[in-house]
Amino acid sequence: MDTLISAMPQVFQFNVLAIIFAASIYGLLIGAVPGLTATMGTALLVPVTFFLDPVPAIGAIVAATSMAIFAGDIPGALLRIPGTPASAAYTDEAYKMRQKGQVELALGVNVVCSAIGGLVGVAILIIAAPQIARFSLGFSSYEYFWLALLGLSCAVLVSSGSAIKGVIALCLGLMLSTIGIDVVMGVRRFTFGDTELIGGVSIIPVLIGVFAIAEILRKVANPTTLPPVPPIRPGAMVKGVSKIIWQYKGGVARSSLMGTVIGALPGAGADIAAWIAFAISKKFSRTPEKFGSGHVEGIVSASSANNAALSGAYIPSLVFGIPGDTITAILIGVLLMKGITPGPMVFIMDAPLVNAIFLVFIVANLIMVPLGFLAVLGSRHILSISQSILFPVILLFCVIGAFSTNNTLFDVWVMLVVGLIAFVLEENDFPTAPAILALILGPLIEENFMQSMIKSDGGMVPFFDRPIGGTLGVVTLSIWALIIGFALWNVIGKRRAPAATDS
Repeated sequence: MDTLISAMPQVFQFNVLAIIFAASIYGLLIGAVPGLTATMGTALLVPVTFFLDPVPAIGAIVAATSMAIFAGDIPGALLRIPGTPASAAYTDEAYKMRQKGQVELALGVNVVCSAIGGLVGVAILIIAAPQIARFSLGFSSYEYFWLALLGLSCAVLVSSGSAIKGVIALCLGLMLSTIGIDVVMGVRRFTFGDTELIGGVSIIPVLIGVFAIAEILRKVANPTTLPPVPPIRPGAMVKGVSKIIWQYKGGVARSSLMGTVIGALPGAGADIAAWIAFAISKKFSRTPEKFGSGHVEGIVSASSANNAALSGAYIPSLVFGIPGDTITAILIGVLLMKGITPGPMVFIMDAPLVNAIFLVFIVANLIMVPLGFLAVLGSRHILSISQSILFPVILLFCVIGAFSTNNTLFDVWVMLVVGLIAFVLEENDFPTAPAILALILGPLIEENFMQSMIKSDGGMVPFFDRPIGGTLGVVTLSIWALIIGFALWNVIGKRRAPAATDS
Protein backbone atom coordinates (compact mmCIF):
# COMPACT_ATOMS: atom_id res chain seq x y z
CA MET A 1 0.00 0.00 0.00
CA ASP A 2 2.86 2.39 0.83
CA THR A 3 4.29 1.88 -2.66
CA LEU A 4 0.97 2.86 -4.26
CA ILE A 5 0.68 5.93 -2.04
CA SER A 6 4.20 7.00 -3.03
CA ALA A 7 3.20 6.77 -6.72
CA MET A 8 0.13 8.99 -6.35
CA PRO A 9 1.94 12.29 -7.06
CA GLN A 10 3.12 10.87 -10.40
CA VAL A 11 -0.32 9.64 -11.48
CA PHE A 12 -2.77 12.10 -9.93
CA GLN A 13 -1.71 15.05 -12.02
CA PHE A 14 -4.11 16.79 -14.38
CA ASN A 15 -2.12 16.04 -17.53
CA VAL A 16 -1.60 12.35 -16.64
CA LEU A 17 -5.26 11.81 -15.73
CA ALA A 18 -6.36 13.66 -18.87
CA ILE A 19 -4.19 11.37 -21.02
CA ILE A 20 -5.53 8.27 -19.25
CA PHE A 21 -9.10 9.49 -19.78
CA ALA A 22 -8.49 10.29 -23.46
CA ALA A 23 -6.80 6.91 -23.97
CA SER A 24 -9.77 5.21 -22.31
CA ILE A 25 -12.19 6.84 -24.76
CA TYR A 26 -9.88 5.85 -27.62
CA GLY A 27 -9.73 2.26 -26.35
CA LEU A 28 -13.51 2.06 -26.14
CA LEU A 29 -13.76 3.25 -29.74
CA ILE A 30 -11.14 0.75 -30.94
CA GLY A 31 -12.72 -2.19 -29.13
CA ALA A 32 -16.29 -1.39 -30.11
CA VAL A 33 -15.60 -1.23 -33.86
CA PRO A 34 -15.31 -4.76 -35.30
CA GLY A 35 -11.97 -5.29 -37.00
CA LEU A 36 -9.99 -2.90 -34.81
CA THR A 37 -8.18 -5.08 -32.28
CA ALA A 38 -6.70 -3.98 -28.95
CA THR A 39 -3.21 -4.76 -30.26
CA MET A 40 -3.80 -2.67 -33.36
CA GLY A 41 -5.02 0.21 -31.18
CA THR A 42 -1.92 -0.06 -29.01
CA ALA A 43 0.36 -0.01 -32.06
CA LEU A 44 -1.35 3.16 -33.27
CA LEU A 45 -0.75 4.77 -29.86
CA VAL A 46 3.02 4.39 -30.16
CA PRO A 47 3.59 7.60 -32.19
CA VAL A 48 1.74 9.56 -29.49
CA THR A 49 3.95 8.11 -26.75
CA PHE A 50 7.03 9.61 -28.43
CA PHE A 51 6.00 12.99 -27.03
CA LEU A 52 5.00 11.83 -23.54
CA ASP A 53 6.90 11.12 -20.34
CA PRO A 54 7.12 7.45 -19.31
CA VAL A 55 4.22 7.48 -16.80
CA PRO A 56 1.56 9.06 -19.08
CA ALA A 57 2.88 7.04 -22.05
CA ILE A 58 2.43 3.73 -20.23
CA GLY A 59 -0.79 4.99 -18.66
CA ALA A 60 -2.20 5.61 -22.13
CA ILE A 61 -1.34 2.05 -23.25
CA VAL A 62 -2.73 0.44 -20.08
CA ALA A 63 -5.99 2.42 -20.18
CA ALA A 64 -6.56 1.96 -23.91
CA THR A 65 -6.01 -1.81 -23.87
CA SER A 66 -8.14 -2.39 -20.76
CA MET A 67 -11.04 -0.49 -22.33
CA ALA A 68 -10.60 -2.11 -25.75
CA ILE A 69 -10.80 -5.65 -24.34
CA PHE A 70 -14.10 -4.82 -22.64
CA ALA A 71 -15.50 -2.80 -25.53
CA GLY A 72 -15.10 -5.79 -27.83
CA ASP A 73 -18.07 -7.26 -25.96
CA ILE A 74 -20.41 -4.54 -27.27
CA PRO A 75 -20.66 -5.52 -30.96
CA GLY A 76 -20.48 -9.17 -29.89
CA ALA A 77 -23.69 -8.85 -27.87
CA LEU A 78 -25.47 -6.46 -30.23
CA LEU A 79 -24.42 -7.74 -33.67
CA ARG A 80 -22.87 -11.17 -33.03
CA ILE A 81 -19.55 -9.75 -34.28
CA PRO A 82 -16.81 -9.76 -31.58
CA GLY A 83 -14.97 -6.44 -31.50
CA THR A 84 -11.74 -8.12 -30.37
CA PRO A 85 -10.58 -11.78 -30.34
CA ALA A 86 -10.84 -11.78 -26.53
CA SER A 87 -14.63 -11.43 -26.83
CA ALA A 88 -15.13 -14.27 -29.30
CA ALA A 89 -15.42 -16.98 -26.62
CA TYR A 90 -18.81 -15.76 -25.39
CA THR A 91 -20.19 -13.83 -28.36
CA ASP A 92 -22.85 -16.44 -29.16
CA GLU A 93 -23.92 -16.59 -25.52
CA ALA A 94 -24.27 -12.79 -25.29
CA TYR A 95 -26.11 -12.56 -28.62
CA LYS A 96 -28.62 -15.21 -27.51
CA MET A 97 -29.22 -13.15 -24.38
CA ARG A 98 -30.04 -10.25 -26.71
CA GLN A 99 -32.56 -12.46 -28.53
CA LYS A 100 -34.14 -13.19 -25.14
CA GLY A 101 -34.37 -9.45 -24.39
CA GLN A 102 -31.48 -9.50 -21.89
CA VAL A 103 -28.76 -7.69 -23.85
CA GLU A 104 -28.52 -4.91 -21.24
CA LEU A 105 -27.92 -7.48 -18.50
CA ALA A 106 -25.23 -9.20 -20.59
CA LEU A 107 -23.39 -5.94 -21.24
CA GLY A 108 -23.80 -4.74 -17.65
CA VAL A 109 -22.23 -7.99 -16.42
CA ASN A 110 -19.45 -7.57 -19.00
CA VAL A 111 -18.57 -4.12 -17.66
CA VAL A 112 -18.49 -5.01 -13.98
CA CYS A 113 -16.80 -8.41 -14.37
CA SER A 114 -14.14 -6.92 -16.66
CA ALA A 115 -13.35 -4.33 -13.97
CA ILE A 116 -13.27 -6.97 -11.21
CA GLY A 117 -11.03 -9.26 -13.24
CA GLY A 118 -8.70 -6.40 -14.02
CA LEU A 119 -8.44 -5.40 -10.35
CA VAL A 120 -7.74 -8.99 -9.24
CA GLY A 121 -5.05 -9.21 -11.90
CA VAL A 122 -3.49 -5.96 -10.68
CA ALA A 123 -3.49 -7.21 -7.09
CA ILE A 124 -1.61 -10.35 -8.12
CA LEU A 125 0.74 -8.24 -10.26
CA ILE A 126 1.53 -5.97 -7.30
CA ILE A 127 2.17 -8.92 -4.98
CA ALA A 128 3.93 -11.33 -7.33
CA ALA A 129 6.06 -9.18 -9.63
CA PRO A 130 8.42 -7.66 -6.99
CA GLN A 131 8.88 -11.07 -5.31
CA ILE A 132 9.73 -12.77 -8.61
CA ALA A 133 12.08 -9.89 -9.49
CA ARG A 134 13.86 -10.26 -6.14
CA PHE A 135 14.22 -14.00 -6.74
CA SER A 136 15.50 -13.50 -10.30
CA LEU A 137 18.35 -11.18 -9.27
CA GLY A 138 20.46 -14.32 -8.84
CA PHE A 139 19.91 -15.42 -12.44
CA SER A 140 22.94 -15.87 -14.68
CA SER A 141 23.15 -16.02 -18.47
CA TYR A 142 22.20 -19.73 -18.31
CA GLU A 143 18.86 -19.00 -16.63
CA TYR A 144 18.07 -16.06 -18.91
CA PHE A 145 18.82 -18.16 -21.99
CA TRP A 146 16.48 -20.94 -20.92
CA LEU A 147 13.83 -18.46 -19.76
CA ALA A 148 13.75 -16.61 -23.08
CA LEU A 149 13.72 -19.91 -24.96
CA LEU A 150 10.89 -21.13 -22.71
CA GLY A 151 8.94 -18.00 -23.59
CA LEU A 152 9.27 -18.68 -27.31
CA SER A 153 8.37 -22.35 -26.81
CA CYS A 154 5.20 -21.46 -24.88
CA ALA A 155 4.26 -18.96 -27.60
CA VAL A 156 4.33 -21.75 -30.18
CA LEU A 157 2.55 -24.24 -27.93
CA VAL A 158 -0.41 -21.97 -27.12
CA SER A 159 -0.70 -20.26 -30.51
CA SER A 160 -3.75 -21.05 -32.59
CA GLY A 161 -3.48 -23.42 -35.53
CA SER A 162 -0.75 -25.85 -36.50
CA ALA A 163 2.37 -26.16 -34.32
CA ILE A 164 4.47 -26.48 -37.48
CA LYS A 165 3.15 -23.16 -38.78
CA GLY A 166 3.84 -21.60 -35.39
CA VAL A 167 7.46 -22.79 -35.56
CA ILE A 168 7.82 -21.42 -39.10
CA ALA A 169 6.48 -18.03 -37.96
CA LEU A 170 8.87 -18.11 -35.00
CA CYS A 171 11.82 -18.81 -37.32
CA LEU A 172 10.86 -15.84 -39.49
CA GLY A 173 10.98 -13.61 -36.40
CA LEU A 174 14.36 -15.04 -35.37
CA MET A 175 15.71 -14.39 -38.87
CA LEU A 176 14.67 -10.74 -38.62
CA SER A 177 16.29 -10.45 -35.19
CA THR A 178 19.70 -11.44 -36.61
CA ILE A 179 19.84 -8.44 -38.99
CA GLY A 180 22.31 -5.74 -37.93
CA ILE A 181 25.32 -5.84 -35.62
CA ASP A 182 26.19 -9.13 -33.93
CA VAL A 183 25.46 -8.58 -30.21
CA VAL A 184 28.63 -10.46 -29.14
CA MET A 185 31.23 -10.23 -31.94
CA GLY A 186 30.24 -6.75 -33.19
CA VAL A 187 30.24 -7.63 -36.91
CA ARG A 188 27.60 -6.77 -39.53
CA ARG A 189 25.13 -9.45 -40.53
CA PHE A 190 22.58 -9.56 -43.35
CA THR A 191 22.69 -5.79 -43.95
CA PHE A 192 23.43 -6.24 -47.70
CA GLY A 193 25.51 -3.07 -47.61
CA ASP A 194 22.55 -0.94 -46.52
CA THR A 195 23.43 1.45 -43.68
CA GLU A 196 19.76 1.60 -42.63
CA LEU A 197 19.98 -2.03 -41.49
CA ILE A 198 23.12 -1.69 -39.36
CA GLY A 199 21.00 -1.02 -36.28
CA GLY A 200 18.70 -3.94 -37.10
CA VAL A 201 15.01 -3.90 -37.93
CA SER A 202 13.16 -1.41 -35.71
CA ILE A 203 10.49 -3.14 -33.67
CA ILE A 204 7.90 -0.32 -33.83
CA PRO A 205 7.44 -0.32 -37.66
CA VAL A 206 7.24 -4.11 -37.57
CA LEU A 207 4.55 -4.03 -34.88
CA ILE A 208 2.52 -1.41 -36.74
CA GLY A 209 2.85 -3.40 -39.94
CA VAL A 210 1.77 -6.71 -38.40
CA PHE A 211 -1.13 -5.41 -36.34
CA ALA A 212 -2.41 -2.44 -38.32
CA ILE A 213 -1.43 -2.69 -42.00
CA ALA A 214 -2.33 -6.40 -42.14
CA GLU A 215 -5.73 -5.61 -40.59
CA ILE A 216 -6.38 -2.83 -43.11
CA LEU A 217 -5.53 -5.19 -45.99
CA ARG A 218 -7.86 -7.79 -44.54
CA LYS A 219 -10.74 -5.32 -44.37
CA VAL A 220 -10.07 -4.11 -47.91
CA ALA A 221 -10.11 -7.72 -49.13
CA ASN A 222 -13.33 -8.53 -47.25
CA PRO A 223 -15.43 -5.36 -46.81
CA THR A 224 -18.46 -5.75 -44.56
CA THR A 225 -21.55 -3.68 -43.75
CA LEU A 226 -22.69 -3.75 -40.14
CA PRO A 227 -26.38 -4.35 -39.37
CA PRO A 228 -28.42 -1.78 -37.39
CA VAL A 229 -27.95 -1.63 -33.61
CA PRO A 230 -30.97 -2.24 -31.35
CA PRO A 231 -31.93 0.38 -28.73
CA ILE A 232 -30.44 0.08 -25.22
CA ARG A 233 -32.47 0.66 -22.02
CA PRO A 234 -30.18 2.42 -19.49
CA GLY A 235 -31.98 1.17 -16.37
CA ALA A 236 -31.85 -2.47 -17.44
CA MET A 237 -28.02 -2.35 -17.58
CA VAL A 238 -27.74 -1.91 -13.81
CA LYS A 239 -30.72 -3.93 -12.60
CA GLY A 240 -29.79 -7.44 -11.56
CA VAL A 241 -26.04 -7.17 -12.23
CA SER A 242 -24.97 -7.29 -8.58
CA LYS A 243 -27.23 -10.30 -7.96
CA ILE A 244 -25.71 -12.19 -10.91
CA ILE A 245 -22.14 -11.46 -9.85
CA TRP A 246 -22.84 -12.51 -6.27
CA GLN A 247 -24.50 -15.70 -7.51
CA TYR A 248 -21.42 -16.62 -9.54
CA LYS A 249 -18.80 -15.07 -7.25
CA GLY A 250 -16.82 -18.32 -7.20
CA GLY A 251 -16.57 -18.28 -10.99
CA VAL A 252 -15.45 -14.66 -10.96
CA ALA A 253 -12.67 -15.38 -8.43
CA ARG A 254 -11.56 -18.59 -10.18
CA SER A 255 -11.52 -17.05 -13.65
CA SER A 256 -9.74 -13.88 -12.49
CA LEU A 257 -6.96 -15.90 -10.87
CA MET A 258 -6.73 -18.27 -13.82
CA GLY A 259 -6.77 -15.40 -16.32
CA THR A 260 -3.82 -13.76 -14.56
CA VAL A 261 -1.80 -16.99 -14.66
CA ILE A 262 -2.63 -17.60 -18.34
CA GLY A 263 -1.77 -13.98 -19.18
CA ALA A 264 1.67 -14.49 -17.64
CA LEU A 265 2.43 -17.26 -20.16
CA PRO A 266 4.31 -15.76 -23.12
CA GLY A 267 2.13 -15.71 -26.22
CA ALA A 268 -1.11 -16.73 -24.48
CA GLY A 269 -3.05 -13.47 -24.06
CA ALA A 270 -6.60 -12.47 -23.19
CA ASP A 271 -8.34 -14.41 -25.96
CA ILE A 272 -6.92 -17.78 -24.85
CA ALA A 273 -7.71 -16.90 -21.21
CA ALA A 274 -11.35 -16.20 -22.17
CA TRP A 275 -11.76 -19.50 -24.06
CA ILE A 276 -10.24 -21.57 -21.25
CA ALA A 277 -12.27 -19.76 -18.55
CA PHE A 278 -15.48 -20.29 -20.54
CA ALA A 279 -14.75 -24.01 -20.97
CA ILE A 280 -13.87 -24.51 -17.29
CA SER A 281 -16.94 -22.53 -16.24
CA LYS A 282 -19.11 -24.96 -18.19
CA LYS A 283 -17.22 -27.92 -16.71
CA PHE A 284 -17.84 -26.84 -13.10
CA SER A 285 -21.30 -25.38 -13.65
CA ARG A 286 -24.31 -26.82 -11.83
CA THR A 287 -26.37 -26.19 -14.97
CA PRO A 288 -24.07 -26.98 -17.93
CA GLU A 289 -27.08 -27.76 -20.11
CA LYS A 290 -27.96 -24.04 -20.16
CA PHE A 291 -24.71 -23.09 -21.90
CA GLY A 292 -25.31 -22.18 -25.53
CA SER A 293 -28.83 -20.92 -24.88
CA GLY A 294 -28.00 -17.43 -23.60
CA HIS A 295 -26.70 -18.30 -20.11
CA VAL A 296 -24.91 -15.54 -18.23
CA GLU A 297 -22.56 -17.79 -16.20
CA GLY A 298 -20.08 -18.28 -19.05
CA ILE A 299 -20.03 -14.53 -19.74
CA VAL A 300 -19.27 -13.79 -16.09
CA SER A 301 -16.26 -16.12 -16.08
CA ALA A 302 -14.78 -15.32 -19.50
CA SER A 303 -15.07 -11.54 -19.20
CA SER A 304 -13.35 -11.70 -15.79
CA ALA A 305 -10.53 -13.80 -17.23
CA ASN A 306 -9.69 -11.74 -20.31
CA ASN A 307 -9.15 -8.50 -18.41
CA ALA A 308 -7.21 -10.29 -15.66
CA ALA A 309 -4.93 -11.70 -18.37
CA LEU A 310 -3.92 -8.15 -19.35
CA SER A 311 -2.44 -7.58 -15.89
CA GLY A 312 -0.86 -11.04 -15.83
CA ALA A 313 0.97 -10.35 -19.08
CA TYR A 314 2.89 -7.54 -17.36
CA ILE A 315 4.52 -9.96 -14.89
CA PRO A 316 7.05 -11.53 -17.32
CA SER A 317 7.30 -8.26 -19.23
CA LEU A 318 8.42 -6.18 -16.26
CA VAL A 319 10.37 -8.88 -14.40
CA PHE A 320 12.25 -10.52 -17.28
CA GLY A 321 11.65 -8.32 -20.34
CA ILE A 322 9.77 -11.24 -21.95
CA PRO A 323 6.44 -10.17 -23.49
CA GLY A 324 3.40 -11.91 -22.05
CA ASP A 325 1.39 -11.05 -25.17
CA THR A 326 1.55 -8.85 -28.26
CA ILE A 327 0.37 -5.78 -26.33
CA THR A 328 3.19 -6.03 -23.79
CA ALA A 329 5.58 -6.60 -26.71
CA ILE A 330 4.65 -3.08 -27.84
CA LEU A 331 4.99 -1.81 -24.26
CA ILE A 332 8.54 -3.19 -24.05
CA GLY A 333 9.35 -1.32 -27.26
CA VAL A 334 8.01 1.91 -25.73
CA LEU A 335 9.98 1.37 -22.48
CA LEU A 336 13.21 0.77 -24.41
CA MET A 337 12.50 3.88 -26.45
CA LYS A 338 12.25 5.82 -23.16
CA GLY A 339 15.62 4.44 -22.01
CA ILE A 340 14.08 1.97 -19.54
CA THR A 341 15.18 -1.67 -19.78
CA PRO A 342 12.62 -4.16 -18.40
CA GLY A 343 14.08 -6.76 -16.05
CA PRO A 344 14.55 -7.38 -12.33
CA MET A 345 16.68 -4.24 -11.96
CA VAL A 346 13.77 -2.04 -13.09
CA PHE A 347 12.20 -2.65 -9.65
CA ILE A 348 15.29 -1.07 -8.10
CA MET A 349 16.43 1.53 -10.65
CA ASP A 350 12.93 2.66 -11.72
CA ALA A 351 10.80 1.63 -8.72
CA PRO A 352 8.66 4.83 -8.83
CA LEU A 353 7.77 4.08 -12.47
CA VAL A 354 6.77 0.49 -11.65
CA ASN A 355 4.59 1.67 -8.76
CA ALA A 356 2.99 4.23 -11.06
CA ILE A 357 2.18 1.44 -13.56
CA PHE A 358 0.43 -0.48 -10.78
CA LEU A 359 -1.60 2.57 -9.81
CA VAL A 360 -2.52 3.35 -13.41
CA PHE A 361 -3.92 -0.18 -13.75
CA ILE A 362 -6.13 0.40 -10.73
CA VAL A 363 -7.35 3.77 -12.02
CA ALA A 364 -8.04 2.37 -15.50
CA ASN A 365 -10.12 -0.51 -14.14
CA LEU A 366 -12.07 1.74 -11.78
CA ILE A 367 -13.06 4.23 -14.46
CA MET A 368 -13.98 1.33 -16.75
CA VAL A 369 -17.35 0.98 -15.02
CA PRO A 370 -18.78 4.48 -15.66
CA LEU A 371 -17.11 4.85 -19.08
CA GLY A 372 -18.16 1.32 -20.03
CA PHE A 373 -21.82 2.05 -19.33
CA LEU A 374 -21.58 5.26 -21.35
CA ALA A 375 -19.93 3.39 -24.23
CA VAL A 376 -22.77 0.86 -24.32
CA LEU A 377 -25.33 3.68 -24.41
CA GLY A 378 -23.40 5.38 -27.22
CA SER A 379 -22.77 2.15 -29.12
CA ARG A 380 -25.16 3.11 -31.93
CA HIS A 381 -22.98 6.13 -32.80
CA ILE A 382 -19.70 4.20 -32.43
CA LEU A 383 -20.82 1.36 -34.69
CA SER A 384 -22.13 3.75 -37.33
CA ILE A 385 -18.64 5.05 -38.21
CA SER A 386 -18.02 4.27 -41.88
CA GLN A 387 -15.05 1.99 -42.56
CA SER A 388 -14.33 4.00 -45.73
CA ILE A 389 -13.48 6.92 -43.43
CA LEU A 390 -11.96 4.97 -40.54
CA PHE A 391 -9.31 2.90 -42.31
CA PRO A 392 -7.72 5.70 -44.42
CA VAL A 393 -7.30 7.69 -41.19
CA ILE A 394 -5.73 4.65 -39.51
CA LEU A 395 -3.36 4.21 -42.49
CA LEU A 396 -2.26 7.84 -42.15
CA PHE A 397 -1.45 7.30 -38.46
CA CYS A 398 0.45 4.13 -39.35
CA VAL A 399 2.69 6.01 -41.80
CA ILE A 400 3.27 8.83 -39.31
CA GLY A 401 4.07 6.34 -36.54
CA ALA A 402 6.54 4.34 -38.62
CA PHE A 403 8.29 7.48 -39.89
CA SER A 404 8.51 8.99 -36.40
CA THR A 405 10.48 6.01 -35.05
CA ASN A 406 13.77 7.07 -36.64
CA ASN A 407 12.62 9.92 -38.92
CA THR A 408 13.33 7.87 -42.03
CA LEU A 409 11.19 6.62 -44.92
CA PHE A 410 12.99 3.29 -44.70
CA ASP A 411 10.90 2.41 -41.64
CA VAL A 412 7.72 3.21 -43.59
CA TRP A 413 8.77 0.68 -46.24
CA VAL A 414 9.58 -1.84 -43.50
CA MET A 415 6.10 -1.34 -42.07
CA LEU A 416 4.39 -1.80 -45.46
CA VAL A 417 6.42 -4.87 -46.47
CA VAL A 418 6.01 -6.54 -43.07
CA GLY A 419 2.28 -5.73 -43.11
CA LEU A 420 1.90 -7.39 -46.51
CA ILE A 421 3.85 -10.47 -45.35
CA ALA A 422 1.76 -10.68 -42.15
CA PHE A 423 -1.44 -10.46 -44.21
CA VAL A 424 -0.32 -13.35 -46.44
CA LEU A 425 0.74 -15.40 -43.41
CA GLU A 426 -2.55 -14.90 -41.57
CA GLU A 427 -4.59 -15.65 -44.68
CA ASN A 428 -2.81 -19.02 -44.72
CA ASP A 429 -3.40 -19.63 -40.98
CA PHE A 430 0.14 -18.82 -39.81
CA PRO A 431 0.09 -17.16 -36.34
CA THR A 432 2.01 -13.87 -36.14
CA ALA A 433 2.46 -13.68 -32.35
CA PRO A 434 5.41 -16.17 -32.30
CA ALA A 435 7.18 -14.09 -34.96
CA ILE A 436 6.82 -10.88 -32.93
CA LEU A 437 7.99 -12.53 -29.71
CA ALA A 438 10.94 -14.06 -31.58
CA LEU A 439 11.95 -10.66 -32.96
CA ILE A 440 12.04 -9.24 -29.42
CA LEU A 441 13.55 -12.24 -27.66
CA GLY A 442 16.00 -13.25 -30.43
CA PRO A 443 18.82 -10.88 -29.33
CA LEU A 444 18.28 -11.88 -25.66
CA ILE A 445 18.55 -15.59 -26.50
CA GLU A 446 21.61 -15.10 -28.71
CA GLU A 447 23.47 -12.86 -26.29
CA ASN A 448 22.93 -15.12 -23.29
CA PHE A 449 23.69 -18.26 -25.28
CA MET A 450 27.00 -16.86 -26.54
CA GLN A 451 27.97 -15.61 -23.08
CA SER A 452 27.12 -18.99 -21.59
CA MET A 453 29.13 -20.85 -24.25
CA ILE A 454 32.14 -18.62 -23.61
CA LYS A 455 31.89 -19.20 -19.82
CA SER A 456 31.46 -22.96 -20.25
CA ASP A 457 34.28 -23.20 -22.84
CA GLY A 458 31.85 -24.67 -25.37
CA GLY A 459 30.36 -27.27 -23.03
CA MET A 460 26.61 -27.89 -22.62
CA VAL A 461 26.72 -29.47 -19.16
CA PRO A 462 26.88 -26.11 -17.28
CA PHE A 463 23.54 -25.19 -18.89
CA PHE A 464 21.97 -27.81 -16.59
CA ASP A 465 24.33 -27.56 -13.57
CA ARG A 466 22.49 -24.84 -11.66
CA PRO A 467 19.15 -25.91 -10.07
CA ILE A 468 17.00 -23.19 -11.64
CA GLY A 469 18.76 -23.31 -14.99
CA GLY A 470 18.52 -27.10 -15.12
CA THR A 471 14.81 -27.02 -14.24
CA LEU A 472 14.07 -24.39 -16.89
CA GLY A 473 16.08 -26.40 -19.41
CA VAL A 474 14.15 -29.60 -18.72
CA VAL A 475 10.79 -27.78 -18.92
CA THR A 476 11.77 -26.11 -22.19
CA LEU A 477 12.94 -29.36 -23.77
CA SER A 478 9.73 -31.05 -22.58
CA ILE A 479 7.67 -28.38 -24.35
CA TRP A 480 9.71 -28.97 -27.49
CA ALA A 481 8.89 -32.66 -27.22
CA LEU A 482 5.19 -31.77 -26.90
CA ILE A 483 5.34 -29.54 -29.97
CA ILE A 484 7.10 -32.24 -32.00
CA GLY A 485 4.60 -34.82 -30.71
CA PHE A 486 1.61 -32.66 -31.74
CA ALA A 487 3.14 -32.07 -35.17
CA LEU A 488 3.76 -35.81 -35.74
CA TRP A 489 0.26 -36.65 -34.49
CA ASN A 490 -1.25 -34.20 -37.01
CA VAL A 491 0.84 -35.63 -39.87
CA ILE A 492 -0.05 -39.24 -38.96
CA GLY A 493 -3.72 -38.30 -38.57
CA LYS A 494 -3.82 -36.69 -42.02
CA ARG A 495 -2.21 -39.75 -43.62
CA ARG A 496 -4.61 -42.13 -41.91
CA ALA A 497 -7.70 -40.18 -43.02
CA PRO A 498 -7.26 -40.79 -46.80
CA ALA A 499 -6.36 -44.42 -46.12
CA ALA A 500 -9.59 -44.91 -44.15
CA THR A 501 -11.58 -43.22 -46.92
CA ASP A 502 -10.04 -45.47 -49.61
CA SER A 503 -10.84 -48.62 -47.65
